[in-house]
Amino acid sequence: MRSLSDTIARLKAAKGKFPLTGAAAQPSRLSPLGDFGANPGALHGYCYVPQRLPADAPLVVVLHGCKQTAAGYDNGAGWSQLADRHGFALLYPEQQRANNPNLCFNWFVPEDIKRDSGEALSIAQMVRRMIEHHGLDRERVFVTGLSAGGAMTSVMLATYPELFAGGAIIAGLPYGCAASIPEAFDRMRGHGLPSERELEARIRKASAHRGVWPTLSLWHGSADRTVAHSNMDAIVAQWRGLHGLKTVEPEKSAVGPHSRTIWRDDTGVAKIEAFSIAGMAHGTPLSGADDIGTPGAFMLDAGISSTRHIARFWQLTEAGSELALSAHVETTPETTPDRIGRESPTAPSRIRGSASSVGKIIEDALRAAGLMR
Repeated sequence: MRSLSDTIARLKAAKGKFPLTGAAAQPSRLSPLGDFGANPGALHGYCYVPQRLPADAPLVVVLHGCKQTAAGYDNGAGWSQLADRHGFALLYPEQQRANNPNLCFNWFVPEDIKRDSGEALSIAQMVRRMIEHHGLDRERVFVTGLSAGGAMTSVMLATYPELFAGGAIIAGLPYGCAASIPEAFDRMRGHGLPSERELEARIRKASAHRGVWPTLSLWHGSADRTVAHSNMDAIVAQWRGLHGLKTVEPEKSAVGPHSRTIWRDDTGVAKIEAFSIAGMAHGTPLSGADDIGTPGAFMLDAGISSTRHIARFWQLTEAGSELALSAHVETTPETTPDRIGRESPTAPSRIRGSASSVGKIIEDALRAAGLMR
């Protein structure tokens, strides 16, 4: 068991390391969703529908990170820009402070991560509303998210797998790995993650699904100190058995300085891919040389556009047209590989000063991490 001093040090280190609003000050391109059902999770909903949306268009659901808003994440990641070019609709569920003071989706609260309950049901109700109201293709619905939004993406893929053709989890955690504040904090640090067998069992118990499982695109920075890189490995372990890939030898390749691992089924279709982004801390990978998205706090210029690549992986864009990769990652003294996204001018400032008591340190850090209401 770790000592109290070690726990306090880890909690203090977590303060201020979660996504901030970033580009939220920019004008929003999103519109309120309107009524979408009982909404037991008390979430807000926003959408973006291009003017010339084709019939039976796809839908992409985007889940923001802690202390972010729907509009801020859209401005940062650039999903609505891509939607204009390629003709798909967007749904942005949004947390509110009454549910979580740091605007984190409650990915570790049992009542919010069960099928037909809490925040998971609210998001499912939004998806159904979008499909019915805009005549979207039920077979081409996808979900992605960052950090707490990435963990909530895991929740949606596990509890409503029939709704989604694919998911993309950025710096997230596996489904059902935590059911309390202490467990959530430990799993973020990579401690106490369940076994591969248990992880797979938790998804199988989350719904009565017996059909085709959604495909997965996973992204994680190699220098992420907020959510340990081992969480991506745990997500792969959780899903390999569902796709029948336990004995499949993965393909490994380099994409510039980054690494990509792919697991294909016996027909050659990629079911799971995992990107390890070299030197990147906690955030969504973007390409600063690209015209999609805006680098900022936790929207990190890593020389590769995750937004473009995920859209291509889901076949929302022409093959080979949407992967933007810089020739190299700059390694100036201010942005050496192990510091990308942590020491940049756009990163949030560190919180200084000490709390007056042990209890306040722990409480403040848990709130900053979105693990305490």
